[in-house]
Amino acid sequence: MSNPKTDPTSNAVKDPDDWVTGEEAMTGAQASYLKTLSEEAHEDFPDDLTKADASKKIDELQEKTGRGQ
Repeated sequence: MSNPKTDPTSNAVKDPDDWVTGEEAMTGAQASYLKTLSEEAHEDFPDDLTKADASKKIDELQEKTGRGQ
């Protein structure tokens, strides 16, 4: 396993399912961006997601709206 102090990019991209805090409520920043993406994608805004689920939904909506490129 890489040491994040000597190789800071080794854990820069981590599966949301592996996040230690993934089960906590989504952050304000996630909620704000998710609301914007939901509006652009003409989807309902899911306001009760965990951090991990919000991250996955953001990825999904970025793909759908073309914002994630």
